Amino acid sequence: MNSVTDSHDASMSLQDVTVELDGYMALNNVTFDVDAGTLMGVVGPNGAGKSTLFNAIAGLLPVRQGSVTLRRVDLHRGELAYVPQRDSVNWRFPVNVMDVVMMGRCCRLGWFRRPGRKDRELVKACLCRVGLWDQRTASMTELSGGQRQRVFVARALAQEASVLLLDEAFSGVDVGAREGLVEVLQALRDEGRIVLLATHDLNNLSRRFDQVLCLNRHVCACGVPSQVLTPAVMEELYGFQLALDGEE
Repeated sequence: MNSVTDSHDASMSLQDVTVELDGYMALNNVTFDVDAGTLMGVVGPNGAGKSTLFNAIAGLLPVRQGSVTLRRVDLHRGELAYVPQRDSVNWRFPVNVMDVVMMGRCCRLGWFRRPGRKDRELVKACLCRVGLWDQRTASMTELSGGQRQRVFVARALAQEASVLLLDEAFSGVDVGAREGLVEVLQALRDEGRIVLLATHDLNNLSRRFDQVLCLNRHVCACGVPSQVLTPAVMEELYGFQLALDGEE
């Protein structure tokens, strides 16, 4: 059972969520719940609707039917942070690490408010937490894939987000950096935050995540990894039975 040591007590509930894109049923009757203090992995093949799901939760895509309920989450105050796939980020934009994290404060407090000393102190604390304070003046283009992901996590912390959605955060990240990122996300989980991470990396799911959502446009299974990652579910997801390294 996860300990909750901070004031985050958000919860999330999706009920029969259906999303249609250009006549294509991207999500069909998706239903699941997530409580505070949960790190959930979202797995499924390409085209399964993982990015669509995150966009629907964030309110970036309309829901044809069903509902997305975020309790104790103020979207207007930046309490939901969404880190999209790396391919959707313009890495040529001339911005350094500290600027990116400070954007989290602007999202929280409003873009027309000038950051003050307390904001700068918080940004420093967030960067220290993810181990990137020494890289604060570096351009984002100079960072490795794992470092970029940690910058975005620091930005979410600066937003004081209760819910974090990370889409393919392991993409282009080496194994060591993945484990470092998982440790940061598990610490956020222990503070009571909700963290959803979409991934194609099926190794060590039981060790990394409290729950796993198996998605293939509909929910194939959702729950504790050791209980839902069965051969039958893997076949429903990928069309064949898949052996998972590091799973019990």
